Amino acid sequence: MMVGCFVSLYVISPKLTGLTVVVLPCLVGAGALIGSFLRRLSRLAQEQVAKATGVADEALGNVRTVKAFAMEERELRLYAHEVDKSCEINENLGAGIAIFQGLSNIALNCIVLGTIFAGGTLISNNELSPGDLMSFLVASQTVQRSLASISILFGQMVRGLSSGARVFEYLGLEPTIPLSGGGRIPYHSLTGRVDFMNISFSYPTRPGHQVLKRFNLTLPPCKTVAIVGESGGGKSTVASLLERFYDPTSGVIMLDGLDIRTLDLCWLRGQVIGFINQEPVLFGSSIMENIRFGKPEATDAEVINAAKQANAHRFITGFPDGYNTVVGERGVTLSGGQKQRVAIARALIKNPSILVLDEATSALDAESERVVQEALDRATRGRTVLIIAHRLSTIQGADLICVMSNGRIVEAGTHLELVSKGGLYSDLIRRQRAEGQR
Repeated sequence: MMVGCFVSLYVISPKLTGLTVVVLPCLVGAGALIGSFLRRLSRLAQEQVAKATGVADEALGNVRTVKAFAMEERELRLYAHEVDKSCEINENLGAGIAIFQGLSNIALNCIVLGTIFAGGTLISNNELSPGDLMSFLVASQTVQRSLASISILFGQMVRGLSSGARVFEYLGLEPTIPLSGGGRIPYHSLTGRVDFMNISFSYPTRPGHQVLKRFNLTLPPCKTVAIVGESGGGKSTVASLLERFYDPTSGVIMLDGLDIRTLDLCWLRGQVIGFINQEPVLFGSSIMENIRFGKPEATDAEVINAAKQANAHRFITGFPDGYNTVVGERGVTLSGGQKQRVAIARALIKNPSILVLDEATSALDAESERVVQEALDRATRGRTVLIIAHRLSTIQGADLICVMSNGRIVEAGTHLELVSKGGLYSDLIRRQRAEGQR
């Protein structure tokens, strides 16, 4: 409509059209300047809404902790503060868009008034007839209405662009570790030997702090290797590197003599490595679906067999709905020991060659720990096992125990060998026994 009307305007009066064309770029430039400010303000508004939502989500997700410390009022004040800031920024954004639209309409009406004034001059000079001036005004008002509609759409576009920018910012991110591509080792020839060779590593968020320093370790096939040490020594980092949650800063991790960076990551995580951590996360679906998460194509019989290996079958069948029992968000309806056994079954159903246990029993009470430990003892048979342990009583039967300190292995041997040495491992045992007696 605008293009067609501009052609009509030029045919009716090139002089009046020239005046309009001179003024319009100035309006467009001013609009672009105000628009860039509004886009920044809209982005701030989106970020503040996300921040307020995050505060609410965190409080509701940890509602028991909030209630346990009687912090309801504090969380309400914190949320109200973030919502008030969001309200203020959105009000400023709304006012800015309103001012932009108001100024646009004033400027467009001024163009119409200027056109009437200039047209009157042309009529008095016999350069334009009154009928042509009326035709020019009708066409210019069509242009005005089109521009007014564009200014309203511009306000919506500003909000959409700022919202979309946050989405596309994440969509455009490329993973540093590709999820697919690379080779696979035939299952019948996979032995499960893992070698950590001269590994150095720093977390991306703390590049100046080296967690592992020229770390070397070999996990022999079908043997159990335990890593112990004080908190912050880098034990869990070793498990994270084996799972390729991160790649080492330097050095290489080998699986059966092949660099794991050359292997298909989906195959490595989906079929080769079973990972059980201290705080297992279950999904808000049935027990059957949670166990099957480890192997989506598994049959019901495979799920039940995995549950039996994990010492979970008895308590599952004790529920009225059995394997169809819905565990609730994050498995809230199950006890700690029950959740851990479901997580063990989830890891075992894919029959992994390598099993990683990251402090799998440290958060359990004595009875739950005993039942879970029985399941773990059964699960580790015939597999390469890496145990990250806090309670030393759970790893005394390991084939090799490594003691870590400051990112390096300082002692290695069996339980009896390390106790007889009287080194750091012996000190850790004495300290834990003293704490237990208290």
